[in-house]
Amino acid sequence: MYNEEERTEERAERTERIPTFFRFEDLRVYHKSMDYLVWLQDISVLFPENEKSQLAARFNDAARNISFYIAEGSSRNKTQFVHYLKMAKSFIRECLVFTTIAYRANHISDSYEEVSRNYLMEMTKMIGALISSLQRSMGVNNYNNQGNNRYNGSNQSSHSGNYVSEDRTESQPTDNY
Repeated sequence: MYNEEERTEERAERTERIPTFFRFEDLRVYHKSMDYLVWLQDISVLFPENEKSQLAARFNDAARNISFYIAEGSSRNKTQFVHYLKMAKSFIRECLVFTTIAYRANHISDSYEEVSRNYLMEMTKMIGALISSLQRSMGVNNYNNQGNNRYNGSNQSSHSGNYVSEDRTESQPTDNY
């Protein structure tokens, strides 16, 4: 198993090297996603045997897809790259769901849940910054989702539009998504 110190040293060596042939290998978020995948594979042994074939496999697939979509998108034009990065963010959210499932099923400890969440939050921020940078370079103004009637208040349906869960008892019905 890799320890964090060796991984940090390797990452420092990579940043000192000349750019690679494959553009995605120069992206810090790609390396962060690979670190997460390796970490996840290491802790997957903690899952009960019957869960390994289902939960652990799907969890690992979702983590692998984060790296895959970053790599695949980097070979496309900027608009397509943004799309692939958004897909990578979808798999980050999927990993968060799997983290919660594993934690609630007592397959992982509090500290492992926290490590997973921290990786996922950091990758989300890194991908968001990369998307913003790409959109700025394309001259896209995505502030306040202008031009997107689905989000800017026009043509709203009758529900409140509040997509953040509020404190409520389990018996209260909700029409929020």
